Amino acid sequence: MNNLVIDMTHGGVKIAISLAKKGRNVLAYDIYNTLNVIDRKMLEVYDVWLLDDLSELAKYRGEMRIIYPVHLPLTHEEITRNNPDLKYSFITHHAIVRELLEDWGDDIKKIEITGVKGKTSSVFMLKEILIDENPLILSSLGALLYEDEKEIVLKRDISITPANIKETIDLAYKIANPICKIADGIVESENLRKYNSAIFESSLGASGIGDVGLLTNISENYPIAKDRMTASEAKKQIFSCPTVVCNKESLDEYYSDVTHPKINTFSISDEDANLYCESVSYSLDRTEITVRYKDVKTVNDKILNGTMTVETFAPGRHHVLNVLGVILTSLALEIDEDKIIKGLANFNGITGRTTKRSNGNFTIIEEINPGINTDAIKQSVEMIDNLDGWYVAIGGDYGITCEEIDENKVAEYLESLECEIILTGDVGSSIADRMTKEITLIKDYTEVYDLALKNDKNLLFIYRSDYRKVSQR
Repeated sequence: MNNLVIDMTHGGVKIAISLAKKGRNVLAYDIYNTLNVIDRKMLEVYDVWLLDDLSELAKYRGEMRIIYPVHLPLTHEEITRNNPDLKYSFITHHAIVRELLEDWGDDIKKIEITGVKGKTSSVFMLKEILIDENPLILSSLGALLYEDEKEIVLKRDISITPANIKETIDLAYKIANPICKIADGIVESENLRKYNSAIFESSLGASGIGDVGLLTNISENYPIAKDRMTASEAKKQIFSCPTVVCNKESLDEYYSDVTHPKINTFSISDEDANLYCESVSYSLDRTEITVRYKDVKTVNDKILNGTMTVETFAPGRHHVLNVLGVILTSLALEIDEDKIIKGLANFNGITGRTTKRSNGNFTIIEEINPGINTDAIKQSVEMIDNLDGWYVAIGGDYGITCEEIDENKVAEYLESLECEIILTGDVGSSIADRMTKEITLIKDYTEVYDLALKNDKNLLFIYRSDYRKVSQR
């Protein structure tokens, strides 16, 4: 059977080569024409045949398995019409990664995380909880390995496509099994591993290798694949995990038709959820959350009930929602309550996401995320009890994620606020064009900090950007 891997931009090279190493007959199609010289040479080395166009399918016979990303801007019909006589089957990049990793990780805790908001924060809260188990991590902040609580950067510039789950595992293997040490007899086994747990963030679903799959939320159901699909449809792949933790409101709205033996739900206020808040005491520094959980289904078929109080960095409602998902995921994995409480107490936010810092008598809260949208802006502003003495600064860059910001909705919301507003960057400029209210427009985002300090203002800075870019400030 031939295997055609479509889309070299979002991990297709890794998938194609991994299949070729297993002795499969592999074809590849670079739909976006982004293949670089090195990757092209690698495909040649592993005898992966690169198609110039899908019309070349006409010369093949027999079975053809199409391996494609869930957001592919082509329908199955558009692919098969190039040769209707082939016997086609279709499998997503997520599903093929599960196939490639079928013999991996049976003896460790594994978590996959998807959702519209809160994925990265959830990853690093779980990292704190599992820190004693040397977690291996793929997140939007990089491929990372923790050993004795020390961070090892495997690769910083890496996307959260499914193929990079395999890439992260391969990078960790190379760290544990350097060829030079194996050759010199220093490493006795070629299967050493430095991690005892793994946490993988994915933008549009899950492969199903996670013992628990966490769906943080569907806070905005944005279109993908040239409007042929929505985010909720792609993220439905989370239900391929044997145990699922899901925001109850998202489950009720988008997945009421899903049949699955182990779904655990969380909610801030819905007492029908498996885990919900009994009380929340918000603070910009440490928020105290008491939760009640009932009939929680675990990976080992136990049923858990009880209450728990945690303190952690969660200044807004959306942060608390992330905490609830993390607690429920930990319970589903049968992690001890004391370990959950300790881990969350050690979480202090993520540089480049939500952070709070002081500069003299001034407070600066930063909400920096590639997926900032109107709902996220509202929730960030609601963290501040009284906006007197605050600047609210909003801005950012375009073309970062599949999800684009609705400038009209943001402008309408900002018109309703009674506070001083600063807009910055390309996103800020576009929003400013839609507003009648007096605002301050600053092209260079670094000048926002200077203005706040000069005018004795606290600053809530909400910026839509790639973490790697903003972290250079």
